[in-house]
This record gives sequence, structure tokens and C-alpha cells, in this order.
Amino acid sequence: MDNFTQKSLLQVHERIKPYIHETPIFTSSLINQIAGCSIYFKCENFQKMGAFKMRGATNAILQLSKKDQQKGVVTHSSGNFAQALSLAAKSLGIPAYIVMPSTAPQVKKDAVKTYNGIITECPPTLKDREETAQNIVEKKGATFVHPSNDIDVILGQGTAAFELIQKKPNLNCVVTPVGGGGLIAGTALAVNLFTEKTKTFGAEPFEVDDAYRSLISGKIEINKSSNTIADGLKTQLGDKNFPIIQKHVDSIIRVTEDEIKTALKLIWERMKIIVEPSSAVALAAILKKKEDFKNQEIGIIISGGNVDFNQINL
Repeated sequence: MDNFTQKSLLQVHERIKPYIHETPIFTSSLINQIAGCSIYFKCENFQKMGAFKMRGATNAILQLSKKDQQKGVVTHSSGNFAQALSLAAKSLGIPAYIVMPSTAPQVKKDAVKTYNGIITECPPTLKDREETAQNIVEKKGATFVHPSNDIDVILGQGTAAFELIQKKPNLNCVVTPVGGGGLIAGTALAVNLFTEKTKTFGAEPFEVDDAYRSLISGKIEINKSSNTIADGLKTQLGDKNFPIIQKHVDSIIRVTEDEIKTALKLIWERMKIIVEPSSAVALAAILKKKEDFKNQEIGIIISGGNVDFNQINL
């Protein structure tokens, strides 16, 4: 895991730059007052397709040979990565085959179709998703791209933190939500490569605290519950991102559902921006551990803004 250099992340950033937005960094004096620290929000809710995942999807596709690109890419996802891979593939004029569980909300299926993603539905189990994706790989010759457990995807996700660090080089720490582990692993790499003293923290709901438990046990744990408003954080870590997280993430802070809702309302009401519940988990963690973060300069990666309002009950 020591093969990563500043140069490798700089090359990734240059590679994907023509296809992504450099998203803004927002602050809120009122939220700073409540938190007792200075928070800089890297707003990936303003990224193309509304989430940081556009970065990793684009990098993964651009790393393929022209011949492999033409055969297309395939992934299984019911959320943001389905949209990200579809849009990235559309930008490059290649097919994207998206395996989605039959239970995926219609709004998400419609979004994938908007980006020309070719949807195959399957029963809502991981086994079915993987088998369906593998069938497409064999039939079409398409390349499978994992939403979070892929080094090219991880490096792509790390460019959000890289951009944040370039503008705010004196941060004490950067906090990200943790789901499949791609964002926090990429963030931790960027922080480790381009800063000397900045720390990386993860934030996770108690209801799906597999990453927190994995760091304690030293092996990838799974969740027995998925009862959280932060629907983007229900996936688990993988063998590519877990070693990076073990090495470079300082700790993971767990938050309750009520703490997530409070943070979500605060961002919506005070910053006047729409973020998805998963994004609010990082702010919830800072508010929970106010004493630990007092008077510090903190970066938060706002992971996305794709809210399914039919599913939200605040």
C-alpha cells in the first residue's frame, strides 16, 4: 500500500479534470458557532450527477484501454454509483450496463436512464447482483467496476480531498461519511500524501457501524441491521480499501439517527443547500465530539445531494 505517491494522485486529478466540476467550499458562521470550530464543507452535492462518485467512475473508465472502453463497463448499484458510471460512460461515448435490485426506487432507475445507463434488474440480494453483473461481463465483454473496492475508483474519490487541501492547507482534520469505504480511503490517501499533520476521521451511523467494528477487530465486519436514514452508507468495506483505512484513518465516530437528522436540518436550514442524509453524518460526528474539535479547522466532504424525498421522514 506504499506505492501511492503525490504524482499518482496528481495524475488522476489531471486525467479526470475535463469531465468533473471543481466543487465549491462553503462555510457557515452559525454552524461554526454551534460547533465551536471552523468547518469547511467541500460540496460534492454540486458535482456532476450530484455526488463525489463521478470522480472515481470517470477515473476507472479512463484507465481502460480504448478497446476495453468500447465494450463498455458494468456495475451493480442502486444509488449514486449507478448514476456516476452511467454519466461517465455517456461522456466518453461508451455503454454502461447497470445491475439494479428490483426494489430500487423508480426515481433512481429514471436517473440512470437519463444518463443512458442500460438497466438489468435482479432480486435484491448481493449474490444475485454479483451473478447478474458477471453474466453481463461474460456476454458483452464489458469491464466490471466496483463502486468502492477498486483502486482506480478510490484514487478518483481522493481528488475531492486533494482539491480541499489545495485551498485549505492548514486543516487539523478531514471528516467523511463511511459506507463502502471508497471515499474515506481516497481521502485518507490524499491527506497522507499532501499534508504533514492533518488527520482523517470517518463518521458512521450506529445502525451500520461495520467500519468502526472492522478497525477494532482487524477484519472486515458486516452489518446485521440496515435501519438508517443514511441510505448511502449501508454497504460494507472491501479488501482493497480496508488496508488503506487501517493504515491512514485515525478513528471512526458513530452517531445516532436523531443526531444525523439534527445535522441534516442544520445544513438544509442554515446553509440553504440540499444534501443527502449520508452527507450529514460527518457534521453530526463533529457536533457529537465538540470538545475534541474545539477551535480547530476542519474539512468535511459533503458526499452528495441526491435525496429521495419519498423516503425521508424528518
